[in-house]
Amino acid sequence: MCDKCSEALQGNAGPSRRSAMLFGAAAFGLALAGNAFAKETKAPPKPQNVLSPDASLKRLTEGNARYVDGVSRRHDFKHEREALVGGQNPFAAVLSCADSRIAPEYAFDTGRGDLFVCRVAGNFAGTETIASMEYAVAVLNTPLILVLGHDACGAVDATLKAIKDNKPPPGHIPSLVDAITPAAKAAMQQGGDVLDKAIRQNVIDNIAKLKSAAPILNAAVEQGKLKVVGGIYRLTTGTVDLIAQG
Repeated sequence: MCDKCSEALQGNAGPSRRSAMLFGAAAFGLALAGNAFAKETKAPPKPQNVLSPDASLKRLTEGNARYVDGVSRRHDFKHEREALVGGQNPFAAVLSCADSRIAPEYAFDTGRGDLFVCRVAGNFAGTETIASMEYAVAVLNTPLILVLGHDACGAVDATLKAIKDNKPPPGHIPSLVDAITPAAKAAMQQGGDVLDKAIRQNVIDNIAKLKSAAPILNAAVEQGKLKVVGGIYRLTTGTVDLIAQG
């Protein structure tokens, strides 16, 4: 190859190498900018609870109204996941029946991390449930507990049947019956729609049990930091009728 050809090739190669270097630098800059943008748009962590017990209850009732009207909000689960990585700040705790037809998160139109939910057939406050509610109040600063019963509760109905037949159910189910029996017997003495009255009384009894649970829950109630209320979920409409709000 002659000297002139060699010089021409070298002259042409220079700009190509410079272009490649400039392109690489630009791509690197875009990557950094992309990462920065991703960090800037990441969902912020959930705020600490600043709601009063009454404000928390209002938020629940407004959510239930949206659910009943069929205008529930659209939740961005991806951003909710990111926001909840660092912790949880539920504005309400719910003691609900385990019935598959009852879903508190849907019934109150809430997102993940909004409710601290304990579920057990018959929605009664056993030792483990009380401990869980204590955690919600003492550690997570949850200002409201809702005991949520519902129409046609199978656990309450089974308790009434066991009392009438004087025959305990099989397996570990008698532990449920024992917990619900006081409410069932009180309803049987009143007459009328015994199942409906027993469901209501069971909610009221467990509100009282939670409000008096020492040393954490009762102190929070006395200090005005916590309110314990009840509700009955209506299967036909989705409405939650509040009871025992005092």
